Amino acid sequence: MAMRILISDKMSSEGLANFEGHADFETVYKPDITMDALAEEIGQYDALVIRSRTRVTRETLARPGRLKIIGRAGAGVDNVDIDAATERGIIVMNTPGANTISTAEHTIAMMMTLARRTAYADRTMKEGQWAKKDIVGVELSGKTLGVIGLGKIGRVVAERMRAFEMRVLTFDPFLTHDQAHKLGIEPADVDTICREADFITIHCPLNNETRNLINAERLALMKPTALLINCARGGIVNEDDLYEALAAGRILRTLPNIVLTPHLAASTNEAQEKVSRDIAVQIREALAGGVVRNAVNAPTVDPKTYEAIGPAMDLCLRIGRFCSQYAQAPVKELDITYSGAKAKHPPTPLTTELVRGFLQYSFSEPVNAVNALHIARQLGIRIIETRIDESDDVYAGLVTVRTTDEKGEVNTLSGALNHARQPRFVIFNEKRIDAIPEGHMLIIENVDVPGIIGSVGTCLGEHKINIASMNWGRVAPGGDALTVINTDQPIPNHVLECLRALPNVLGARHVVI
Repeated sequence: MAMRILISDKMSSEGLANFEGHADFETVYKPDITMDALAEEIGQYDALVIRSRTRVTRETLARPGRLKIIGRAGAGVDNVDIDAATERGIIVMNTPGANTISTAEHTIAMMMTLARRTAYADRTMKEGQWAKKDIVGVELSGKTLGVIGLGKIGRVVAERMRAFEMRVLTFDPFLTHDQAHKLGIEPADVDTICREADFITIHCPLNNETRNLINAERLALMKPTALLINCARGGIVNEDDLYEALAAGRILRTLPNIVLTPHLAASTNEAQEKVSRDIAVQIREALAGGVVRNAVNAPTVDPKTYEAIGPAMDLCLRIGRFCSQYAQAPVKELDITYSGAKAKHPPTPLTTELVRGFLQYSFSEPVNAVNALHIARQLGIRIIETRIDESDDVYAGLVTVRTTDEKGEVNTLSGALNHARQPRFVIFNEKRIDAIPEGHMLIIENVDVPGIIGSVGTCLGEHKINIASMNWGRVAPGGDALTVINTDQPIPNHVLECLRALPNVLGARHVVI
């Protein structure tokens, strides 16, 4: 059955063409659909493509049906209830880089318009005035520009404005001094930017930390001649405070010292073509089970990174499945350690896959990369991540998980990739093994004495269970040992009871990977 994609906002014919011509996908174009109708129909589609008109609320997602992806053809996703989508395991993705140049150029255009007062000059000319003597601008050369938010757009603005011989101050919580030095800019906090900058441009996302970032207090820090440009989100600047700072008692839209445009920074033919193309490709890849790119509520892995860590993600998924089934009581803590080569990988995609695998056998609702960590938090499972550069004596990189259940039982499993990048379980509760984590696995704890393998094999043979592979490990001769067997058939409970009744067998459990 073809995957169905609904486009609920207007899109150019060139943009729509990116969604057509693929036999496995059916595209439905309803640019004027009401929000009530969208809530009724949304469950019939595998993906929803939106721009800025459509608002996807918690009510919209009350009956999500088969919906798996919400794709924003653009950068901002403040018109989507991210929490509601995450709870339902729906990926929310955007196209943050496709409109970078258009938005940066629009920012610079606004800066130039304010500096030379060209919008006001145009307006007075059309009103029949010749206000040449009243319209005096300022040069950009030699002035100080403050850039709040050095993402893709902010970085392009900063680079281009240096060509205007401007001093550039930048605030970004992730900007290091070394990075700033390489870019020829100066790191500064927001208050310093407000005090020193002649031009201030905002390029950060709207969230709880940035809402009302520019308020009355910070507006009071600015020079009387400062020019403020916001081509990001409206809520970042407190508009009531801005109004008072400009001219108390007057309507904002009539002020001569302000330039307003609709939300059109990304409204160029080139940008619209790019965002349509990118979101179409991203959705097709994700629905086909491939790489998920530019997800805002799930770990994003680009193709190059996925090529490097894909096998490790698969290993983590298998470790999670094993740990969940092996536990005899609800697990309250997952203590995950990435060591050696595994410590060099980004941990979030690995941890997400491990938790996803863990929850698949213990949670009744669907679990995916979007909602796995959210569900774990809801269940009160504590997740600890540690990265250690040192490697094991035998393995270059290990993923080790220590589980603690509510009864206090602790189990520790380490996994690694072999030379062919295939997953293996290599240490379990201090016993070194070389187990293949696939299919039906029989884990037997026993005393290290002769005859165990024979008696176990006889029991399985009597019950028509074929052994696919077998290996074992021990701490010391004559002590506790572990026998791990892959079988071609599942292990029923009565067979487990037979095994547990054997001499010198301490326990037997069945796990399906």
